[in-house]
Amino acid sequence: MFAPVMGLSAAPQIDHAGALTRALVTRAQNGDAAAFGELIEDHYDLIYRTAWKWCGNRTDAEDVAQDVCVKLGGAIAGFDGRSAFSSWVYRITLNAVRDMQRATSRRGKYADAYAEVSPEDQPADQEDAATSRQLWAAVRQLPEKQRDAVLLVYAEELSHAAAAEIMGIKEATVSFHVHEARKTLRGLL
Repeated sequence: MFAPVMGLSAAPQIDHAGALTRALVTRAQNGDAAAFGELIEDHYDLIYRTAWKWCGNRTDAEDVAQDVCVKLGGAIAGFDGRSAFSSWVYRITLNAVRDMQRATSRRGKYADAYAEVSPEDQPADQEDAATSRQLWAAVRQLPEKQRDAVLLVYAEELSHAAAAEIMGIKEATVSFHVHEARKTLRGLL
């Protein structure tokens, strides 16, 4: 039996992706358009996926994603690194979704929260898809903080701590919002 070598198991893990993102952010903040383009390319799926989950349809999600990319160009200089870049991008995306929803509400239009089920889907898949759409449509009707907590935790599969960082609240508050959302959803579904 061999004795473990001290220090080897306690070596710090190197976060190569995080280091690359930090380097790209620094370069982008200094005016490097190629670095900014790479940041957008690396984070576009996150932006679009988040917007789609909050909006419920492709057209609005595309509009929000484009808006976020433009906003990032103007805001990148103000990123101070106190949070992860992806958390900062989430916050900007959530704010853009809210801005779009407020503008839509003011014009009296309502986003269609239901995606079309394609005819080639199998009946069981259609039923599952319909149930899933109904659930997410109900989630989108929750009060803002409950909706954000549920979507970050369940749709984005983030921990309560990561959701708290993005939302700018305590982890226990995220847990409270998720709990309240569950109670509300039981009544809606």
